[in-house]
Amino acid sequence: MAKSQPTPLMPHATATWLVDHTGLSFEQIAEFCGLHILEVQAMADDLAGSKYTGRDPVHAGELTLEEIEKGQSDPAYSLKMHKAPVEVTRTKGPRYTPVSKRQDKPDGIAWILRNHPEVSDAQISKLIGTTRNTIGAIRERTHWNIQNIQPKDPVTLGLCSQRELDAVVAKAAKRAGIEEEAVAVDVDSRSEKDKLIEELQAEREANAKAAAEAAQEAEAEAWLAAKRAAEEAGEEAAEAPDPLATEGETPSE
Repeated sequence: MAKSQPTPLMPHATATWLVDHTGLSFEQIAEFCGLHILEVQAMADDLAGSKYTGRDPVHAGELTLEEIEKGQSDPAYSLKMHKAPVEVTRTKGPRYTPVSKRQDKPDGIAWILRNHPEVSDAQISKLIGTTRNTIGAIRERTHWNIQNIQPKDPVTLGLCSQRELDAVVAKAAKRAGIEEEAVAVDVDSRSEKDKLIEELQAEREANAKAAAEAAQEAEAEAWLAAKRAAEEAGEEAAEAPDPLATEGETPSE
């Protein structure tokens, strides 16, 4: 059912709490939370793939007890949002990076320092989500794990998008006064995976070509050998006496 009012900040957690703590119907909970009724049914039957910790919408100010009582007394009643949730916006600060990718940050920083020295520490810090101390340590090779750091494209590592990286590099180049040359330079923007695939394809094609050339050479050698054998057989036949001519001769008296 289409709704004009906003949904709770955490719809599934709110639905879980309403299922456990109220007598509202599944239809009412699904409509208020913006979920399908089958999702609410699965939560009630503990069949949902993910278990959610209930979130109290009354404590959050999204519902009132009076509104819940109205819904419990009238199954056809549609719950009204008391106070819409405040939209969460990102504040200024370091870029958030998932824990699983944080170990890749030094490799991405080293790649930028090597390939784009015009990018400032502040830009790298904002792009990858790191500190200037870490950037400085990698640049000066005083990082505690410097022996294991290998420059890798931060886009391939999933630390930023290609668009974000291109924007930072372009801004840094403009600030540094680097003008683009009239002749376009072919910049290899392929990922390491694409490069590896192309190298394997080229190697496979080269092997196939070499095998075809070897087969042609073997075929040519076999043809030459057969030709030589035929020529030798022809010469031997020419040198041998004609048996018919021998039988036709009469002995001299």
